[in-house]
Formats: sequence, C-alpha cells, structure tokens
Amino acid sequence: MWQVLKQKHHLKVKRDDVMKILRELNPHGCQMRTRRRFIRRTYHSLGPNYMWHADGYDKLKPFGLAISGCIDGFSRKVLWLECGPTNNNPVVIAYYYLSCVGSLGVVPMRLRTDCGTENGIMAAVQCALRHHHDDHFSGESSHMFGSSTNNQRIESWWSIYRKGRAQFWLELFADLRDAGYFNGSHEHQCLLRFCFTDIVQKDLDECVKLWNTHRIRPSRTASCPGGVPNELYYLPHRYSSRDCGFLIQQSELDTFPESRLSVVVCGDSNIQEYLDFVMDQNHFQKPVCWESATELYMKLLEIANF
Repeated sequence: MWQVLKQKHHLKVKRDDVMKILRELNPHGCQMRTRRRFIRRTYHSLGPNYMWHADGYDKLKPFGLAISGCIDGFSRKVLWLECGPTNNNPVVIAYYYLSCVGSLGVVPMRLRTDCGTENGIMAAVQCALRHHHDDHFSGESSHMFGSSTNNQRIESWWSIYRKGRAQFWLELFADLRDAGYFNGSHEHQCLLRFCFTDIVQKDLDECVKLWNTHRIRPSRTASCPGGVPNELYYLPHRYSSRDCGFLIQQSELDTFPESRLSVVVCGDSNIQEYLDFVMDQNHFQKPVCWESATELYMKLLEIANF
C-alpha cells in the first residue's frame, strides 16, 4: 500500500503511518496477514449433477498414455476415467462425455473445463443438450471455461491419483526408458500403448470403484457433506440435497457422430495392424498384469526392431 501511494498517487507518507491507518481500517486483514494464514475458498454445490469437472492427466503422456477424467462436484464421484492414445483430440473427449451421459441417463446442469481446444466439441454438445431447458444455466450458460487452477475438484483428485496409482506407472516406464528399451519415439509409444493400455485401464477401473465406495470425511472448506461418493450421488435426499441433472434419452445422443467413435488402441492403424499380425503369428496372449505386459513389450520390441 505504501508503494501504491508513492508510485500511483505521488504521496510521501511514512510507512509507519500507513501501517497504523491500515490497522484501523482493516484490523482483521492485518491480523490474518500477520499470522500468515492461507485462506481457502469454500466450494458450493447444490447437489449431484450440478457441476461436472472434466480434465486431462498428462503425466503419462511422455510414454504415450493419455488419461481423461471427470468428477461430480457435490458427491466427488468419479464419472469417467479413461486411458487412450490421446486426450487432445476433441472428438475423443466428446466420446467420453457422451458415453458417460448415456450410461447415467442424465446431463449435468453445468460442465466445467479448462480452456484447451480438446474441450470444444464437448462444450458444444453440453450446450446443445441443454438448449431446450428453461433454467438459469440453460444453453450456453451450461458450460464454463476457466483456468486449470480454479477447476478445483478434478485437479485435487489428480494429486490423489498421483500418490496412489500413477507413481507406480511412472516409475515402471521410467525404468524401461533408463534401461534403453524406450526412447520416446512414435513407434515406441505405439508399442507401449498396445501392450499396456488395457492393463492401465483395468487399474483405472479398480481405482474408480474403490474411490466411489470409500468414505470422505467432512471438510470445513466445503459446503458439501462428507460420505460415500456413490451414496452422495444416488441418494442426495439423505443429505438434504437434490439431483440437479436433466434426464436424457439415448436417441438424443445418437444424433452426435462422436457417440459412434472407434478408438484405435495403438493410436496408429498401420502399426496396430502389424502388431496384431505379429501376435497371431507367434500365438502371443494378451497381457493380464503389468508383468506380462512388460514381457510382451520386450518380445514385440525385439521382433519389430523399432
């Protein structure tokens, strides 16, 4: 404040005088700054399906694996967690969104994402599905762009996922790289995706199941109650809340071409065809765990000579 008075208003005032005036005008603020306490904002939500938070997880992208996820703001239920060749393709992200909406049979009141171009089609679909509603957040207001740091729910969950699950995969793939079996090329990424995508997805499914059935403690920095995410989502009346979503028919979703997307696991149709041929010729079995996936990766790497 002393600097602002000096530079902007050209006032020559003693620092001690400024401090005394600030103590009189805002004693609470001065007290909090003296204690150096970080004040967290309170998260508010009216109920399940009031706000969905969607985002991508890029920590495994150097190894060719891209993860996309979405979480309900009220219940903290993870709605989807998908591993694929990309989370930058807006068609793929829209496919995840439409698949989730179709399985739940409900479209959220609001959807929040960051400003990445991969969210463009999903945002447009959300607004299109909500255009005929007459509430305050209908139409274009049903989607919100914002910075990643303000997308609290999903960003907070990514840190939990990193500690509990992702760190294992990061260390495993880093060991392959350090041993000289992975160089980050397009071919190596395709091969690693071919061998590990199903195993990582299986791990993600288990992670979602465990998270959605565990109990969350109440938080002082959130108006949302504590409890089991699945119970909070499907039984909001127990917590003096209501479902804020809007029912949707599958026929409405089928009008979007993104709902019929076929994703190539490998990420490259030519390499995918070649690896399928090698698997058939050598009678290799699909991996069922990370050990067998690593073994298959080493065998295919030697045969393909990438």
